[in-house]
Amino acid sequence: MKKRIAIFASGSGSNAQKIMELFKHSTEVEIALVLTNNPDAYVLQRADNFEIPSHIFDRKEFYESDTVVDMLKNLDIDLIVLAGFLWLIPKNLTETYPGRIINIHPALLPKFGGKGMYGDHVHKAVLANAETEGGITIHYVNENYDEGEFIYQAKYRIDKGDNLEMVKFKGQQLEHQHYPRIIESIMKKLKK
Repeated sequence: MKKRIAIFASGSGSNAQKIMELFKHSTEVEIALVLTNNPDAYVLQRADNFEIPSHIFDRKEFYESDTVVDMLKNLDIDLIVLAGFLWLIPKNLTETYPGRIINIHPALLPKFGGKGMYGDHVHKAVLANAETEGGITIHYVNENYDEGEFIYQAKYRIDKGDNLEMVKFKGQQLEHQHYPRIIESIMKKLKK
């Protein structure tokens, strides 16, 4: 029986796409579901392209019910992957899936983490702080933003004259290179 991943995303889903590509022909792992809080998220189109079912939920369903948790349990999900998902994960999910929810953050945590620190907000803060390097952090998720145990970090150099687009590009290259690989290694270690 294949091990199963659920991906949560709020936007474009470029990381989700790389993960879907990696496991498309896997005999060990499948992407069972893509979930989003954004009915206009492009990740829904990406899921559709890979013939992966998707589910859109609102704040009430996510925070005030067990609908999402029950859905994941019914699908026998082994790992939850956050790929640009912007909401804080509720306690019913962190308690049901301890050590089985991971996230990628576009900075070298603990710097530039926490509520409101996502996407361009992070990159702008990195530039405003005149950092000489940026990076990514893959980490486990707990009930606080960006505070879970680190799994992996990778760095890139910020050159004089790098603008927002350059910093974003360098970070995204690292995300696409490492996130699928790290997920694959976690899946190999997970017991069904």
